[in-house]
Amino acid sequence: MASTEHATGYRVYWATWALLLLLTLVMLATEYVPVSKVILLALLLAAMLTKSSLICAYFMHLRFEKWNLIVVVAAGILVTGAILFLVISFDGVRILQLSQN
Repeated sequence: MASTEHATGYRVYWATWALLLLLTLVMLATEYVPVSKVILLALLLAAMLTKSSLICAYFMHLRFEKWNLIVVVAAGILVTGAILFLVISFDGVRILQLSQN
């Protein structure tokens, strides 16, 4: 447990909930707006990223985490992604070589 508590009242949670509701309604309303698929997908992607950021920041309390913890988690994700990419790419090259024989 952290040694200090963060004073986040219900007002912040209700405001966050209202913003999430608004973003959800905007996402639902985009179905009825005649725009190109590219603009529609960009808008939906931006809304989804905003919603996930709000949830992580306020409801998971990551807004108050130390910068070191964030750096450690990000580094772990990057290293895992790099290892996964290398394993998959070497395996893909091997499969390609075997299929050409």
